[in-house]
Amino acid sequence: MTKTNRSAAEIIDEMGPFADIDAVHGVSYDGRHVWFAAGDSLKAVDPASGRILRSIDAAAHAGTAFDGRHLFQVAESRIHKIDPDTGEVLGWIPTPEGGAAGLAWAEGTLWVGQYRARKIHQVDPETGAILRTIETNRFVTGVTWVDAELWHGTWEDEQSELRRIDPHTGEVLESLEMPPGTIVAGLESDGGERFFCGGGSSKKVRVVRRPRYAGQTAAGPTGK
Repeated sequence: MTKTNRSAAEIIDEMGPFADIDAVHGVSYDGRHVWFAAGDSLKAVDPASGRILRSIDAAAHAGTAFDGRHLFQVAESRIHKIDPDTGEVLGWIPTPEGGAAGLAWAEGTLWVGQYRARKIHQVDPETGAILRTIETNRFVTGVTWVDAELWHGTWEDEQSELRRIDPHTGEVLESLEMPPGTIVAGLESDGGERFFCGGGSSKKVRVVRRPRYAGQTAAGPTGK
């Protein structure tokens, strides 16, 4: 069994708290803006200034993902495909049984985290069919791929972490421990050295430095 590399998460920036929302749920990144789910809307934030630049009226209760053209958004028992320019819902698929929390896009498929089930499913974005399932040992609150690394957020027993896991076995390879009381309610990579973390009821998006970033690549899903 591989020994888990554990360290404290390095929070390098914060956006928010944002007014007129109850919480920050899922997060995604389109290369320019950080998008976050705010319950009844999707917000686009400039990561440099922390200012909200756009808002789309949409049911946005959990994970958010971006495939290079469209946003995907968990809305209760559905995952909506949304045109980010118009806000129009172009289609939908059902969430896996038991609902969904985290959401990510990698190599043509959606990766859906299930909170209490402690599972991550690879899902066909057209049909909703589950292609494979990875089990982990903590609640899943966010999912992201970067340089063939699969990471997920957790929140359990009053402790949040960012965890890199083996995408085949679910074994925990690395853990970044967030400060006590800091919730991770969504997770996305910028494709480089930053993770964007939805802060739940703190109404913040926190930016965490990705460890040992050197542009490394390996075989496996690489994101958009």
